[in-house]
This record gives sequence, structure tokens and C-alpha cells, in this order.
Amino acid sequence: MLPVTGYADRWSVRQGETIRFMISVAGGGAYRARVARILCGDPNPAGPGYREVPVPCAAEGEHAGVEQPIRLGSCVDVPALDLGAGAAPVALLATIWPTRPDAGEQAVLSWSGGGVTLTLGFGPEGATCRLEAAGRTVSLTAETPLTERCWHDIACRIDPARGMLELAQAPRRPRLDREERAERAVAIPADSMPAGLGAATIAARRHGGQVDRHFDGKIARPRILCSQAGLLSLLHLQASGAAPVPAETVADWDFSLGIPTDTVADIGPGRWHGRCVNLPMRAMTGPGWSGAVHRWTESPREYDAIHFHADDIGDAGWTPSLTLAVPEDWPSGVYALHLETDAGRDNIVFYVRARVPGRQARVAFLAPTFSYTIYGQFVRPGRQREIAARAAAWGSLPQAPDGHPEYGLSTYNFHADGSGVAMASMRRPMIDKRVGQFHLMDPDPAGSGTYWIAADSYITDLLDRRGIGFEVITDHDVHAEGAALLSRYDVVLTGQHPEYHSVETLDAIATYLETGGRFVYFGGNGFYWRVAPHPDGPWALEVRRAEGGIRLWEALPGESYHAFDGSYGGLWRRLGRPPQALVGVGFSSQGVYKGFPYTFADAVLDPRVAFLREGLEGVAVPGGVFGERGLMGGGAAGHELDRADVTLGTPRHALVIASAVVEDPSYQPVNEERRDHTWPGPREEIIRSDLTFFETPNEGAVFSVGSMNFIGALPVDGYANPVARLVENLVRRFADPTPFPPPGRG
Repeated sequence: MLPVTGYADRWSVRQGETIRFMISVAGGGAYRARVARILCGDPNPAGPGYREVPVPCAAEGEHAGVEQPIRLGSCVDVPALDLGAGAAPVALLATIWPTRPDAGEQAVLSWSGGGVTLTLGFGPEGATCRLEAAGRTVSLTAETPLTERCWHDIACRIDPARGMLELAQAPRRPRLDREERAERAVAIPADSMPAGLGAATIAARRHGGQVDRHFDGKIARPRILCSQAGLLSLLHLQASGAAPVPAETVADWDFSLGIPTDTVADIGPGRWHGRCVNLPMRAMTGPGWSGAVHRWTESPREYDAIHFHADDIGDAGWTPSLTLAVPEDWPSGVYALHLETDAGRDNIVFYVRARVPGRQARVAFLAPTFSYTIYGQFVRPGRQREIAARAAAWGSLPQAPDGHPEYGLSTYNFHADGSGVAMASMRRPMIDKRVGQFHLMDPDPAGSGTYWIAADSYITDLLDRRGIGFEVITDHDVHAEGAALLSRYDVVLTGQHPEYHSVETLDAIATYLETGGRFVYFGGNGFYWRVAPHPDGPWALEVRRAEGGIRLWEALPGESYHAFDGSYGGLWRRLGRPPQALVGVGFSSQGVYKGFPYTFADAVLDPRVAFLREGLEGVAVPGGVFGERGLMGGGAAGHELDRADVTLGTPRHALVIASAVVEDPSYQPVNEERRDHTWPGPREEIIRSDLTFFETPNEGAVFSVGSMNFIGALPVDGYANPVARLVENLVRRFADPTPFPPPGRG
């Protein structure tokens, strides 16, 4: 683990409010803390350089630290379950869809109490059963491997009268090439009967105060019965889906109930309800899925499975270490809590909002914290090794997620069982969402390789240097407060990559534009994927990658609807809300992290955008080239590019004032642009970025750059370059209350 690290309880805090930080020190011991307002988060000495303003506060100084663990792996915790006096046989049953048979013994359903642990499990040789009591262990294995990603019924039973432990398994769909049905039994000591009050765990084992042997795969309808029936009869009962005899039922967990929540319902007489730990995937197709229904809300019974992973993470659950009461006089902006021990350092970024939105300034920077969360802990193999030498030379933070997978994964990664990660949590350290770090080796030797928070600081750094007052708000704030929050500002500026949005954030932006707001989209591949926030709040986000789109994994058949709210996942374009209809441009092509220049089009001379040409005489003319240099890939147009397209909603009165057509062969059309294996049109129509301006109703306007690397051109020559001047002109005019009349009426 990192020598010192942590996370905040939220992304933003108002002036006068309190924010909490959860901090862990490896091995325990003292750590030092301080807070600074971040002006520029880029550590590259060849660029603007890392810049901050220390802000003294009560949290500053040395503190006693403790090591706080990260416990990966999802399961269902049932804190109390009474097995009774122990006179009758006890059987554990479940239906499983295993995904990592070679990962060793895994627990499917376990009960522990009174010094006895009984576990029904799965391993390389099929179903397993383990009885641990009085320092002795009796185990059984079916000795018949089960086919992965297929449904099987498994059961074990302990019979005190016969002194036997029994195990059985049967496939839901028999294979033609080999027999998977198996039954085994072994004698047990007389004093090993589980009885009385204990606790149960689904998809893991709780033993000796530890939770281990996490299961990878789906589980449906786990049950505990006190039945005299034979195991094969119980397997038949499990396969039929019939309810067991009520008098014999101890617990019967129905995963089709409460799907949007973390609560797992026991429909048995004891009502031994449980709670999901570490965000396993719900709304998963179960053994009875017919294929006729694809939305789980229409037939929850067909979605009575949960997919568990040994590397899931939700709320790390760390104890608060520091509490910071934000002074009223701290300017709204980007801040970081810096942590340091003799062994290492880290920082935790947070945003300070104005107590009354819009009172400090009428320009808002909208931090894309949904996208930060979704991408958090993006493990790219070899990245930490790749950046090590440059990080040492720059004095920047040297860690990358591939060097610290103990903090979990990003939704751009695969679980160990090969399934895509669909859940993202901000309640854990995200070591790639910090300042004073870079993320990848830039193909430009002088480049910064920045992304995310460090890259977005170029925007706020420019505003600060030009004396343009601004406030900071976040996606999380807009999700909670809607268009009412945005309405407090004359102009709203996005970050580099506002890719992920909820219905609430997209609705808020659309309403803001319809009511006269001015909006600047400073990124590429924005407003692309839909996310669903956790019912308890957007500390966790779910993404189902349905249908097309640039994606590393795709939702399996029948699993394209979010568990959190039942909404259909996928691209906003597929959901009838393409980004072109919101901001004029939409994702068109992707290539390497390498930038290229723009060329001004004839539209730059249109009187409607005369304000953009101020101070750019001789450059802002048709054929004029700009953005040839940048700290992100060496140019302003690069990595992910957006273009205008009236067929997808770009307003017909929009002006494309400049474009960059990229010839690099790594740039290809995105999936949703193709209908077959051929290109959908000439390269100049697809592989390009369009700088686009248009007026909106009620005297508002939108300007979009349509490039991930655009803001990396801002700091060139100390922000004294055509890109920076164009942006300054843009922000000053958008902040000016002078109306933008509709075309032809001004």
C-alpha cells in the first residue's frame, strides 16, 4: 500500500461547511498535513509548472495515523441467522454460474457460529463443502469439474443422526460429452453440528473474524433448509424453483427483490435479511432467464442472480481521520490536502464552492467529477514503470494504478474473471485523480502527458492569470441541484473530458441552455455515456455498456439495464440525446495521444463571432493555422475528436469557425459511426475536430472545441498564444451580459 493516502467524503464543499478525510498510513505512525489552493496541477517544468497557494488551516500540522485496510471482494453479509437446536439435518443450497474455476476454493454460502463454520463452495474440481469445528476440518470435493459460465445446482448437508456430511452437484443443462452430476459423503465427528445463533455470508466465508474465499460468478437463490430429504431431492427442488416446505426453511434469499438497493431479502420465516458489501452486480440474468425480456423491471424473477467478484470494491469504510471546516473567506476553487510521511506523500483533491452560488463570480468551472469517478483507478499495465524516470526528474508523484491494484479497478478495466467493471466508487483512494502527477508518456518530448484534474487546471490557471473571476462546481453538485444551480452563472465552462452524465446532469445543462445560459465545452468525447447513481447518492455510479460505442467491454445479453434505477444503459446518442443536439459537436474519431493544429474556416469572418478575432489579426483568417503546439500530445487537436453533424442535431445556424482534419493512421471512426466494415465517408468528413459556435434561445450561446488535447495548448509560451487568446476572448464575451440575438436579428 502507499505510505500515506486517503480520500474525501465528497468532491466539493461550500465555504463555511465541513469536509472529512479518511487517511491511512502504512504501518501506522505520524503524518503531516497541509492544504493548498491549486493554480496549476501540471508538474512539468517545461510548462507552466506546478503552482499552488498554501492556505493555513486547523488541519495543518502533524497527526497520529493508523493503517486502514482495503478489503476487496463482494459478498452478502447476513449478520444474524439462527439454525435452531441442531437436532435436524442442515442443508445449504445454491445455483451458481462460476467464472473462475481455477482460482482455488471459493465460498458460495457459509454459516458460522458457536465455533463451527459450515461452507458450501466451489473449486477446480467442482462443488466443495467444508466443516470447521473444534480445531478440526472435514472437507468434501465433488471431484468433477463444472463448466464455467453455465448454471449448476450445488448443495451440501450435515446429518447429525447419521453422522454424515454430504455434497452433490448437478448441471441445469447436461453436457453431451461428459457427466457433471456428482454426489459424495464423508463421516463427521459427533460434536460438529452447527446450531444456534450465528452469521451467514453469501459469496464469501467469514471465519476467525476474517472474510475470505470470495466467489467469482453469479449466484441465484441461496437457501438454508432443515430437511430430511436426500440431497438429490433437494437439488431437484432447487432446479424446479419451487418453494421449500415452510417448516423446513431456515432462510431463502430472493435476489430478485430489492434489486436497486444493497438489501438482500430473505423470504423465509426468519427474515434473516442481508446486505451487499462492495457493490456486486445486481439485475443479472438468472438461471430462468428466457431471453424474451431484456428489462429486469418487467420480469424481476428472471433476474434473480447477483454477480460477485473477488476484486469488487464499494465503500472502503475507513474511519474519518481529519475534519476540515472550510473558512468563509477561502475563494472558490480547486484545493488539495497534502499528506506526507518520511516514506512518501500524496494529495487528495477537493473543490470549494461559494456558500451562495454566483455571489463570488458569475463564471463557473464545472469539474467533471462523474468522469473522474468512473475512470478512477484505471489500471494500465506497465504505466507506473513507464513514467518512473520522468516522474523522478520532475519530482512528481510516481505512482500509477497498475502499481497499486489493491485500491480496486476502474470501469475501464476487467475483473479477474474477465467481466467488465460496471461499478465506480469515490469512497476509496483514486491515485490517478491527483495533482502534481502526469498520466502517460507524451509523444512530444516537451509534453506533460496530463489528463483529468491536472489537465483541467490549465483552464482555471488561465482564468486566474487573466484576472477572470470564477467559481467551481462539480457534476455531483449539478446532479443534486439541477438547472437552479447553473442558472446562478452567466457562463459555465467544462473540463477536458465530461464524458459521463446522469439524466439529472444532462437535463440541467439542457435547461440552462434553453433559458439563455452560455456554455463552453472545452473537451472531446463529452456527453457520451449514461450513468446511474447509487440510490443512496452518487458516491457510486453504475455504467452498463450497451450496444455500440468505444468501450473495452460490453454488457452481456439481457443485462443492459442499470440495477440502480432500471434505466437503459449505453450511449446518450442511442438514447435519443446525441451530444451534437446539446453542444453542437459529438464524438467522431479516436487515435493516439498526439496533437495536431487547427485551420480557421471562412466562418471565422462572420460578424457573429467578431469577438473571437480580437488580438488575433493575421491569424484568425480563413486558412490561418493555430494550435500547432501543446503540452498534451504536441498540438491542440488530438486523442478524441468531435465534429459537427446536422443529422445528429447540430443546429443549422451553427458556425464551424475552425477544423482540424487528422491524417495520422491511428485515428479511426468510432464504432457508432460505422454501419458495416467500410468507412462511412471521406476522411475529411469524419476524422476531424470542429470548433463550433451557435446561439441558443433567450440570448444565450454555446462554443465547443471538440478535442481532448485542446486545453493542453493553452499554457504554451506562458499562455501567450493564439489558443489562449481565443479562449480569453470567448470567456470575456460569454460573461458579458450583452445578448446574443438569433442569427439575422442582431
